[in-house]
Amino acid sequence: MPPAAVPVIETSRLRLRPHRDEDLPCMVAMWADPGVARFIGGRPFTASETEARLARYRAMWPRHGHGFWAVEDRDTGAFLGEMGLARFGRGLGPGFDDCPEAGWVLAAPAWGRGIATEGVAAVLGWADLRGVPRIVCMIAEGHVVSRRVAARAGFAPWRDVGIGGVCLTVLERMRPAAVGPAA
Repeated sequence: MPPAAVPVIETSRLRLRPHRDEDLPCMVAMWADPGVARFIGGRPFTASETEARLARYRAMWPRHGHGFWAVEDRDTGAFLGEMGLARFGRGLGPGFDDCPEAGWVLAAPAWGRGIATEGVAAVLGWADLRGVPRIVCMIAEGHVVSRRVAARAGFAPWRDVGIGGVCLTVLERMRPAAVGPAA
């Protein structure tokens, strides 16, 4: 799916759009920040790891019909982070690997402004309109802020898993019945 085919979602403050090559420097800076990486991998990512991440994001859309968006400020165009739905093939078995996995990450200047809550709600609304019945996410133990975002979005704990010595909670969210029948 070419970048033009990735949908653009707008909220009152945000634009979720396809990643562009020009996003790479902002992505590298974000993923190199130890505070950003603390609960996602536990260490800053290198520029080459971030470039591989960008390639993986772009490959998701044609393969699965969903993926990650770059998040930008609607007024300024500033890169704020990334969020979306993925299938990372984590090997956690049925009930996880066969469902889209929600994820979100914001650059430090975007923290504490409700941007994750606003953007995740938009991503899930997009998925609901497409009839996605169940979405999962994983949050590291101690990541209180992401737990709050997930709870506001309707995620509930499903089970705990350990990956690489890190305890993670897997949460699930069922498509609300109020959205109506899947198309």
